[in-house]
Amino acid sequence: MNGSRAPSSGLSYYVQPSERFLGCAGPSNNDLDIVGSVIFPVKVYVKLNHNSPPILCLTNHLENVEVIDPIFQWYGPGGSLSSENSNVEIAPTGTLILKHFNLSGAYNCSIVYKLTTIQLRRKHIIKYLIYAYSDPKIYYEFTVQYHAAPCNSSQNASFKKALLQLLKKLVARLSCEVKLIKSECHHVKMQRGGLQNEIFFTFSVAPLRRGKHKCQQKACAASHRLNKAKHFIKKFFKRQVKVSRTCSEPLPDIYYIDGTLKFVSIDRCHPGYGINAVVHPDCPECCVVTKKSLSQANPNNQLYAAQDPTIPVKECTVFHVTAV
Repeated sequence: MNGSRAPSSGLSYYVQPSERFLGCAGPSNNDLDIVGSVIFPVKVYVKLNHNSPPILCLTNHLENVEVIDPIFQWYGPGGSLSSENSNVEIAPTGTLILKHFNLSGAYNCSIVYKLTTIQLRRKHIIKYLIYAYSDPKIYYEFTVQYHAAPCNSSQNASFKKALLQLLKKLVARLSCEVKLIKSECHHVKMQRGGLQNEIFFTFSVAPLRRGKHKCQQKACAASHRLNKAKHFIKKFFKRQVKVSRTCSEPLPDIYYIDGTLKFVSIDRCHPGYGINAVVHPDCPECCVVTKKSLSQANPNNQLYAAQDPTIPVKECTVFHVTAV
């Protein structure tokens, strides 16, 4: 077992697909193996459907002494583990690698050994909590208001279709997509004025998966494309304000109301996963498998046995509101 070792005292580990291992409490090291504890479970975060880093059936103490005739046996949420399972790799030294990881829970390793040939055998249980996580789906919802024709007018319906097509075309080359969530026409009583008709639009804009064509890594990143789409949309509505202010002709029946554009950034997890920086401080923006989904999948899973049951888990969605 070559390379550096991760200390087990009070640390958690966050594993990315691009990096075999990243210790959140210290610098990353691609050759780092994870060491467990007999006192408390060591937390490990593995990206869903990716391979785990090497997980040792050793503590810091055992790693630094010679042991005679060690016998290793791993146990997971579903019972004993064996290399006969295609998703499990156990080395003769007891090191575990979980392939295409998707079963979160308590993982323990039993090690039976002697320190000298004349001593009795000793036994320890090395403890881990291994969590599957996924990246949140990030997108924007944005709202705008338009002065409208009478609410029962076909003009409004035609304009809705035209506006949606314009916005879709605006972000298409960024491999992003705009969808109309809802549109509602209301009669609005103006301050010191009469009634006017307004359409309240709610749209979403989200990055699509790009094809396998070549592009710069930063330009391909979903977050980069999404932010650029947001910039284009803001610019689109600012241009409408500029045109309406400089145009000498009377305003049309339907026009954008300045200052009504607002964005909401949404991080959404897959069902059964949630973001909780309190329970998972070393993976605060990860969509980590939740207690509820674990108990449904396996009633005997003891993953959260060491957690405070009073701590709420935010499942599915976290909102960040930004007025534009």
